Amino acid sequence: MTVKDMRVLILGGTTEARQLAERLGIRRDLDVRLSLAGRTNNPVPHPVPVRVGGFGGAEGLADHLNAARVDRLIDATHPYAAVMANNAARAAQMAGVPLLALRRPAWTAVPGDRWTEVADMRAAAQALGSAPRGVFLALGRNEIAAFEAAPQHRYLVRSVDPVEPPLAVPHAVYIRARGPFREADDRALIGAHAIDAVVSKNSGGTAAYGKIAAARALGIEVILLRRPALPEVPSVATIDDVVAWLDRRPDHRLDHGPSSPVRGV
Repeated sequence: MTVKDMRVLILGGTTEARQLAERLGIRRDLDVRLSLAGRTNNPVPHPVPVRVGGFGGAEGLADHLNAARVDRLIDATHPYAAVMANNAARAAQMAGVPLLALRRPAWTAVPGDRWTEVADMRAAAQALGSAPRGVFLALGRNEIAAFEAAPQHRYLVRSVDPVEPPLAVPHAVYIRARGPFREADDRALIGAHAIDAVVSKNSGGTAAYGKIAAARALGIEVILLRRPALPEVPSVATIDDVVAWLDRRPDHRLDHGPSSPVRGV
């Protein structure tokens, strides 16, 4: 493999994946491709060639890695994309392609937070209780159906794409928006809709943290979905660390020897 032969596939769908593609896309020594699952109808533009759609499981991804002669695989998917993360780990092993996961650190509670952590969306709906509440569902459009089991609440739903069909509940307001979201704006939104509970994933990062900070400032509860278990693979927390890993340039696909600051080896 020569300096100009390194082919990199980024499994994306996150802000970090887009930023990484921007960082790597200007380099002439790398051939970078970005893969999106296709769950968002109108993804933001990306600076590198993009493929959209699934691979057909781990075996399909392994076949793609071999057919496209991918030299490095970077899993920059969402912290809750456990199926894709597991498929990436298995596919990399099958194809003999070095894998690095770019994993966004989770939020941690600070003084003033009122967090209730739950295992899934059904548990989140139950955690709201029986008394009617104003609930901000800061979730993806495909993750809110469980709240139809709690129709007594008023819901404010924010998502990138339209919720179709809408929730089968008497009171729901829908907002289409794409982050990042500022604390001041989310505080105003929560106040305007008389919200007393926020339901969210523990996405980590700064782009979606506005609602968490706003809830703390307003003294309202946050029902937080726990992160799923992810495969134990070499992982880093920053784009700089990914670039450093690529720049070490081991001379064959089977070199799986990332060193500090890469974790998991």
